[in-house]
Amino acid sequence: MEIKMKIKEGFVLRKVMGNHVVIALGEASRNFHGMVKLNDTAAEIWGYISEGKNEEEIISDMLEKYDVGEEKLHEDVEKIINTFKEQGFIEI
Repeated sequence: MEIKMKIKEGFVLRKVMGNHVVIALGEASRNFHGMVKLNDTAAEIWGYISEGKNEEEIISDMLEKYDVGEEKLHEDVEKIINTFKEQGFIEI
C-alpha cells in the first residue's frame, strides 16, 4: 500500500548562509521555535516529499542519481523520514 506524505502547512525549507534549515511560519511557529539544520540528503528528501512522492518513489529516484546500495539507501531514507515525523514536519 502506498503511503502519501506531505509537509505540514507552516513548515518551510530555506537556505541560510549555505545551510538548509527548516523553519516554522504562522500557526506552526506557536509550537515550534527555532530552526532545524538539514544535511544535503535530508534537504533533497524534503524536496521529494514536497513534490508528493512516497518513500519508494524517493528511493527509486535517488538510486538513479547516486551510486549507493539499495538497502543502505532504504535505511537512510527511512531514518530521515522518521526524524521528520518525530519533529512534526510531515503528516501521513
